[in-house]
Amino acid sequence: MSWGTELWDQFDNLEKHTQWGIDVLEKYIKFVKERTEIEINYAKQLRNLSKKYQPKKNSKEEDENKYSSCRAFLSTLSEMNDYAGQHEVISENMTSQITVELARYVQELKQERKAHFHDGRKAQQHIETCWKQLESSKRRFERDCKEADRAQQYFEKMDADINVTKADVEKARQQSQLRQQMAEESKGEYSSALQRFNQEQRDHYHTHIPSIFQKIQDMEERRIVRLGESMKTFAEVDRQVIPIIGKCLDEVTKAAEAIDQKKDSQCAVEAFKSGFEPPGDVEFEDFGQPLKRASSESSLAAQPGKEGKAGSKAKGKLWPFIKKNKGGGPEDFSNLPPEQRRKKLQQKVDELNKEIQKEVDQREALTKMKDVYIKNPQMGDAGSVEHKLAELGQNLERLRQEAQKFEGWLAEVEGRLPVKMEPARRQSGVCESQNTLTVNNCAQDRESSPDGSYTEEPSQESEVKVPAVSEFDDEFDDEEPLPTIGTCKALYTFEGQNEGTISVTEGETLFVIEEDKGDGWTRIRRSEEEEGYVPTSYVEVYLEKNAKGAMTYI
Repeated sequence: MSWGTELWDQFDNLEKHTQWGIDVLEKYIKFVKERTEIEINYAKQLRNLSKKYQPKKNSKEEDENKYSSCRAFLSTLSEMNDYAGQHEVISENMTSQITVELARYVQELKQERKAHFHDGRKAQQHIETCWKQLESSKRRFERDCKEADRAQQYFEKMDADINVTKADVEKARQQSQLRQQMAEESKGEYSSALQRFNQEQRDHYHTHIPSIFQKIQDMEERRIVRLGESMKTFAEVDRQVIPIIGKCLDEVTKAAEAIDQKKDSQCAVEAFKSGFEPPGDVEFEDFGQPLKRASSESSLAAQPGKEGKAGSKAKGKLWPFIKKNKGGGPEDFSNLPPEQRRKKLQQKVDELNKEIQKEVDQREALTKMKDVYIKNPQMGDAGSVEHKLAELGQNLERLRQEAQKFEGWLAEVEGRLPVKMEPARRQSGVCESQNTLTVNNCAQDRESSPDGSYTEEPSQESEVKVPAVSEFDDEFDDEEPLPTIGTCKALYTFEGQNEGTISVTEGETLFVIEEDKGDGWTRIRRSEEEEGYVPTSYVEVYLEKNAKGAMTYI
């Protein structure tokens, strides 16, 4: 069975097949590399584990080594260290004997394959050139035959015409003879070309191509053999360390069998035996006799002891997680149960906030770059970043609108009610008085709404939110207006639709009466009767120096 005879017309498929064979070899190399990495990591972890449980110097653990069970454990740790070394040997041998050798062989194989298929294309081009030459000779012979026929017909016509001179007839006769001679020459050339092509074609399909394809077949079979040998080496490398690993395990077994519970019990006796005799019987004391009572020397004497209290606090961790539901659905996740929907909406809001922050950071970086270009024109054109800044502004506006939409759905599913801002702030203080975990949850929940409210379990909501509204509304109305601590400039237009917010237009300048407390909202005032909250990212704030330090942020 030879590729040259069986697959003589499958040049393209053989090219793909041999490339696939090289890909398989490279995939196997990658597999062995990952195996060596696993062995190295496993050995490292074993060594670290052995080191972790080794007794420390000048510690109580050294005194415990007198027990046979502890010595067996130390022996196990030592053997595990040697056990790890054998896995390092596996990694090293696989790297040197398989991956390095196969990688070198793959490079040689690629060069050999390239040369064989280059020869095949060259042979194919040669036979195509011979075919073109044959076709050219054939067309020329056909053309000369047609011209000879026309010349012969013209001569016969002239010879039959009595009005034509003898000279014209002779000229036509000579032209006909010339064309006939040319046709004969073309016929000879075509016949020769045909014989040459047939010979070249026989050589091509019966000699050249079989020879090239045979070389390709030999190359592919060598690749298969080499892959099989590498697989054997893969197993042999592992098998070589089995005796040593077996010895390590035998030593562990030997150490375990050397444990002597009686000796360990005797060691405990020697370590903790006091040497005192047990107390004797308590003598009867007769109180009816005159004062002749004597203390019993054999009574159980009070011995000093130490009392210790061990207390520990177990503080559990709450591991928050969000279960991702696969499949499509409405944009507002209304097809999900309420709690799952809330988690999905909260996740979406968090993702949008991250994207918004990313866009803001990019805008800040581009703004700084623009300022540098303005101050140093030789470093770049400031106008080159204008388009990108405008694009970032549009993206920010779109993301903010999207976040506002999902926050509205989130507020709907959580059942939030619009409340005045100051009671909400104080309500958040209730949240802050709880444990750290509750504080974090409260802070996370109130990030997405200017009213500062949050929602936990239904029972907690009724306990916290209702008193917050009823107890502090009157106090909020009686408070004095907050003083101005700075000014701000609106970077974007914001439509304040919730109670407690205020609408601003792009470029408008307003007064700041309360800076961002970490929830993403800044309290501003337009006039004595017009104040509320706006997103911090929508304004550029300038705090007064005598307030809380000169500070500018976006």
